[in-house]
Amino acid sequence: MELKPIEWIYRLMQWVLDIILSPNAPPPHAVLSRPRIAIIGAGLTGVAAASHCVGHGFDVCIFEAGDENALGGIWSKVNNTSGLQIHSIMYRFHPSVKWSRGYPDRQQIVSQITQLWKRYGLQERTKFNTKVTSVFQDKQSRWIINDPSNGRFDGVIPAIGSCGDPKMPHIDGQEQFKGEIYHSSRLDGKTAEGKKVLIIGGGASAVEGLEFVIHTNAASTSVLARSDKWIIPRNPIVDVLLAFNIFGQETIFSWIPESLLRLFFYRDLKDLAPTSGGLFTGTPMVNSDVFRQIRDGKASWLRGDIIRMTENGVLFNHRGKGVPKGGPGREEEVKGDMIIMATGYHRPSLGFLPDDVFQDPYQPPAWYLQVFPPAHVSISAINCTYANAIGTVGSWHIGIYTRLLLVFLVDPLARPQEYWMKKWIDMTRFLKSRSPVGAFDFFTYSELIYWFVFCVAINPFRWKWALFVFFGIGSALPLSVVKQEDRLRNGLGIGKKYS
Repeated sequence: MELKPIEWIYRLMQWVLDIILSPNAPPPHAVLSRPRIAIIGAGLTGVAAASHCVGHGFDVCIFEAGDENALGGIWSKVNNTSGLQIHSIMYRFHPSVKWSRGYPDRQQIVSQITQLWKRYGLQERTKFNTKVTSVFQDKQSRWIINDPSNGRFDGVIPAIGSCGDPKMPHIDGQEQFKGEIYHSSRLDGKTAEGKKVLIIGGGASAVEGLEFVIHTNAASTSVLARSDKWIIPRNPIVDVLLAFNIFGQETIFSWIPESLLRLFFYRDLKDLAPTSGGLFTGTPMVNSDVFRQIRDGKASWLRGDIIRMTENGVLFNHRGKGVPKGGPGREEEVKGDMIIMATGYHRPSLGFLPDDVFQDPYQPPAWYLQVFPPAHVSISAINCTYANAIGTVGSWHIGIYTRLLLVFLVDPLARPQEYWMKKWIDMTRFLKSRSPVGAFDFFTYSELIYWFVFCVAINPFRWKWALFVFFGIGSALPLSVVKQEDRLRNGLGIGKKYS
């Protein structure tokens, strides 16, 4: 297959990043050092974090509730027709990842996660069929996962994500419907060819449904959405530019990207753009196909409320633009042969963590850098505390969060104190006090990078770790400096311990 110049450059870039930034995999059965990290979840985040830990010489154990088929997390559960909606250049969850195309499908994503898991020898460090129900500390402040038979750990990375089991709410009259009803993640082996499909829900799960109906050549598709949601194009340049809002909230300039989206992307479908709720208040839907389908007459997007199901479809209260949920509208029956419930997923619970991480006003997502609970800096809940964002869950930040945890564990002088962690949270709340949503209920990727830079810059004892934190380069020199600092601290009678 002949590669286009841009594809060749992209593959070359990935090869170079792998050589420069990927930590070396440990030899088979290697005995790694402390701190030892417990990682909860064998999804994309858990596997990536574990590979960074062992690549830098620190031991890990991954606890996964499912069997080996659950490797890959949510990507192991979705349809084969599902794939990335953002460009893969924004989904480089580890430097060694090598995408063969811009928008890989579910199978290639799971394949990359599996390859990473095997490359870093994580098979021997993964416990499948082990559901974590409690995480607590012993008298030496070492973490215990469920019970002492699983060992003791210096740090914990909950990597359970934000999507658990599918939500499948019951709708009045559901038993009367003569057609098929499926959740948007349970469509493998099904077909919508020649059928009128109703998609209930207008969020990210609706994308799964849309991919399915397009792939299987449905006769028509109607998306029944309760609320307006911003839709942005499947374009890496646009997506990156939107993530450049370093303030992570609505500003006096937010009307500019919103107006440009209406003018150049929505165009004749401006009626579908939200009238309330700015672009920087919730996670937008990334999809270009829905507008194409609507313009081609193959799909319609209806705003309103589900009243009940009927024998032939859904009785629907069709609301006008700007009318709130439950407001007045035109009642009509929308007919269909198949209903896809794009109703999302239940959020996995962090309830297995100690009670003191949930104390007001410092409970998730209002934690230090959004992942470190002030009560326990040795916990880093990567990718499972956020609510809404413009950015990506599978990129550079996984390695940064993981390496920050390692730094906090091995370097007492770089470790933040609970008081200052809370002050950072208070400062962030003050800086985003004008946001129409909570300070930690929405952020952008550039704001996240600002958090990281601030964290390293504010403490001079972290400066020596900067290259390691941001790029995984040069841990030996900072560690040697830490040993010298330890000698000085021990001479002053200040002991060292892991958090």
